[in-house]
Amino acid sequence: MTSSSSSSSRKNLSKIACNRLQKELVEWQRNPPSGFNHKVTDNLQSWVIEVTGAPGTLYANETYKLQVDFPVHYPMEAPQVIFKHPAPLHPHIYSNGHICLDILYDSWSPAMTVSSICISILSMLSSSPAKKCPEDNDRYVKNCRNGRSPRRQSGGSMMIKCNNLY
Repeated sequence: MTSSSSSSSRKNLSKIACNRLQKELVEWQRNPPSGFNHKVTDNLQSWVIEVTGAPGTLYANETYKLQVDFPVHYPMEAPQVIFKHPAPLHPHIYSNGHICLDILYDSWSPAMTVSSICISILSMLSSSPAKKCPEDNDRYVKNCRNGRSPRRQSGGSMMIKCNNLY
């Protein structure tokens, strides 16, 4: 059970999604990606993952939390992944935690896993030359609806487009 307001309106995961997530969870426990920690709960549909910045980067030893919410038809649909408050200052991460990362939207593939998403996010953080918000942060956050990620709103329709997908 979760206290997230969006979870009350969610449908249960499909059998395919449940099987896939259970398989990913077992693999994560055997071989977690470096720099990430997931505390297992009884909620398979929503994960909170701690990410620690890689050594030698602007985010070295800083810890942030990712909220990963899986849609009913995962892995055919990408999960919603956002940083919980406080989000890192990064040119591809809005101050509300939404992430502009192409694999979470147009480049999503059912072959991707939670681990591969995490590795991509760590790579994005590690390659940043400066800690700063996206140029359109204020406009985006002001116009963001329903707490959805940059390319979606409820019902899956398009919203404000990320200016610079990573």
